[in-house]
Amino acid sequence: MPALVPIIEPEVDINAPDKAAIEAELKKGLLARLDTLDPASPVMLKLTLPSVDGYFRELVEHPSVLKVVALSGGYGRDEANAKLARNPGVIASFSRALTEGLSAQQGDAAFNQALDATIESIYRASIA
Repeated sequence: MPALVPIIEPEVDINAPDKAAIEAELKKGLLARLDTLDPASPVMLKLTLPSVDGYFRELVEHPSVLKVVALSGGYGRDEANAKLARNPGVIASFSRALTEGLSAQQGDAAFNQALDATIESIYRASIA
C-alpha cells in the first residue's frame, strides 16, 4: 500500500431534487476515471450516502479504490446509520452525525456515555 493515498470527496447535497440523477452521473464519471488509474496507487472515495441501497458496489470493488467512506451529508445519525448499513463495504466518515446530541454543557460522564453510544452505533452500521 502506498504511503500517501489521495482522497476524492465530491459531496452531493442530500436535499437536491435530482439527487439520484446527480449520483448516477457522479458514479459514471468516477468509474471512467478510476479505470485510467494504476491499481498500485489506489485512492479513497469519500461520498455522500446514496439514494439507492448498495449503489457504490462497483466503486467498493474497483481495483483502484482502497476504501469507500460515507459522509453523513446532513442526515441525522439514525437515518445515516440506516443508509450506511444498506451499503455493504462502505464505512462511516461521519462528523455531523457523530456530534449529534453532544454538548459542552453535558457533564463528563454524560458526554462520554453519549459519545460511546454514538461511536458504537456508527461502528455497527459500518459492519452491517
